[in-house]
Amino acid sequence: MGAEKTLIFGATSAIAQQTARLLAARGAELFLVGRSADKLGAIAADLKVRGAAQVFARTADLDRASEHDAILDEAARRLGRIERVLIAHGVLGEQSAAERDFTQVERIFHTNCASTLSLLTRVAQRMSEQGSGTIAVITSVAADRGRPSNYVYGASKAAVSVFLQGLRARLHRRGVRVLELKPGPVDTPMTAHMEKSWAFSRPEVIAAGIVRAFDGRRDVVYLPWFWRWIMWGIRAMPDRIFNRLTL
Repeated sequence: MGAEKTLIFGATSAIAQQTARLLAARGAELFLVGRSADKLGAIAADLKVRGAAQVFARTADLDRASEHDAILDEAARRLGRIERVLIAHGVLGEQSAAERDFTQVERIFHTNCASTLSLLTRVAQRMSEQGSGTIAVITSVAADRGRPSNYVYGASKAAVSVFLQGLRARLHRRGVRVLELKPGPVDTPMTAHMEKSWAFSRPEVIAAGIVRAFDGRRDVVYLPWFWRWIMWGIRAMPDRIFNRLTL
């Protein structure tokens, strides 16, 4: 995998940063996309020190789908070829606010779902034409079943999950791999307001799992691995029991 050319959307997120560090140590060529120019500059400098063959960066608001083609054009020009894409773009949102105000639901769905599907549609077409590549998207275990504490966020990720299933089947015969990464709760700035428990993982743990997933063969990877079995139990739970729980 070492020198593969990787495009990372949401590159300033904690998980994406840690993943990029691991890829840099393997000599990868990286194209980073994020909202903050200052953060991107600092991350790019760090990755060069860590061994990245090349690091390019572009500032963008990924909620603006009209910018997506230009980003991909630049990434392809800079890297020569896009061999791997990681989409680590999204927001948690505030469940309680979304319960009262549909504009909050729209905002969460626009970022987590609509803008992500815009990126996927464009990336998929380009990789289909080149006949190779890997598309990886970070969704969430929250997509597996709607829970009272975060069902708006979970639903936005679930829509992406179903989209990925169809995309995977479509692109399989074109030699393009579609990888879904489903982390449990992670201790990042996005979850800084939440009380931490045993369920929370560190960003570097998730990043290591992402790199292993790139090297592996599974199409859907839970991070850490034990969430596969936890969510199997939650999905199998009858509604009459599930609805009594505080989750």
